[in-house]
Amino acid sequence: QVQLVESGGGLVQAGGSLRLSCVASTRTFNWFSMGWFRQAPGKEREFAAAISRSGGTPSYADSVKGRFTVSRDSAKNTVFLQMNSLKPEDTAVYYCAAGPHAATDAAGYDYWGQGTQVTVSS
Repeated sequence: QVQLVESGGGLVQAGGSLRLSCVASTRTFNWFSMGWFRQAPGKEREFAAAISRSGGTPSYADSVKGRFTVSRDSAKNTVFLQMNSLKPEDTAVYYCAAGPHAATDAAGYDYWGQGTQVTVSS
């Protein structure tokens, strides 16, 4: 069993930045690819970013490409999502997830965190 705990959400003005963190409680963190998803009110959960077990070749949704950066620190069992140039449409609950592959589909992940709220004001 893997427990994931996100932090770093909050309220920010448009154009601002936030850095989300997700700590995994497992000794096998390096076995997992990690993903970030988000869900806005009244909308389905959508893919934002993913990073493989090795940390190479991150993938991004078109809506966040060039503004968000995903990274991982295996020594700290942590995956990060640096979010710059935030827009009101980025407002959502952000979830991290762990799975065998850096998938863009939520079904490809086995473990999920509880989420952290990000609100971007205009």
